[in-house]
Amino acid sequence: MTRPAGALALVAALAGALVAVVLGFLTFGAQATVAPDGVPVAVAAPPEIAQRIAAHGGGQLAWTVAAPAEARQLLEDKKVYGVLELAPGPSATVVTSGAVNPAGTQVAQQALTGAATALAGPPKQEVLHPVGLAGRVAPLAASALAWIGALLAGLALIQLAKRTGRTVGAGARFLQVIGAGVLITAVVAGFFALWDSTLPLTAEVLGFVFLAATAFAALQAGLLRLLGLRAMAVLAPLYLVAPAVAGQVPELLNPAYRALLWSWTPFRFSTEGLRSLLQGVPDAPDVTTALWVLGALLAAGLLVALWPARSARQEAEPHLADGVVEVGVH
Repeated sequence: MTRPAGALALVAALAGALVAVVLGFLTFGAQATVAPDGVPVAVAAPPEIAQRIAAHGGGQLAWTVAAPAEARQLLEDKKVYGVLELAPGPSATVVTSGAVNPAGTQVAQQALTGAATALAGPPKQEVLHPVGLAGRVAPLAASALAWIGALLAGLALIQLAKRTGRTVGAGARFLQVIGAGVLITAVVAGFFALWDSTLPLTAEVLGFVFLAATAFAALQAGLLRLLGLRAMAVLAPLYLVAPAVAGQVPELLNPAYRALLWSWTPFRFSTEGLRSLLQGVPDAPDVTTALWVLGALLAAGLLVALWPARSARQEAEPHLADGVVEVGVH
């Protein structure tokens, strides 16, 4: 028995509303609720002055009192987003870093400049690892391009197999993952050279981009194998998380977005790790963390994508989601 046209129209309207809810939550909601909360900054000043400064900013700032060298090391390790140095005179210097997330840097710079001006007049501005506009955009752009490029490669493999009647086996999936990694790395390198010729295209940078692209491709290939085209319900919305959430620092996000999205999104690891490498800070902790996370994603994705089927019959049955018959490697 077919459903009345009116019922189908209501179902379609409900589907559209649900999509709007998802888009609103993943994109505009995160941006509309941005507010500083415990932004980490450091101050290097005599104790009595440091205590007065630490009272500035309320709950929006989280102050660390340290010696000048220690404060700058905290900035190098990306544990704070800016440093306020006060010397006798009085004179003040606000120190920021191009290797730190631009959103966090902007908030810290404004707050530290205001605090310094109230005490000693307009401060000097010093930037460690200076970065241009392209350098600020490139890390997040590379992560987003790697995700969407790898996803389209995985979908193309499924659709081409369906159209030609060919089978998709472990060998084809592995080749697609590696091929996507190589080609996407080349695309990203080309954009970096186009946007800013001073961006370093070193072996460390290109190797990191390749790791991120292959990790994303392997994860997607594994989910596409398990769920078929239904995996798009998970993989496509994740792309929206990149600019809305991964481009922010957690101290600017609403706690709900911080816990539900930022805490686990793979984009933040690839973005911040690549940012450190591009700005010449390979020893930053987020590089090591990113290598472990992306390596784990790559291993888990390949395990799922390449694991042999449990039986020959299972390999010969068409996938319920996309109709591709998987019988082995050809």
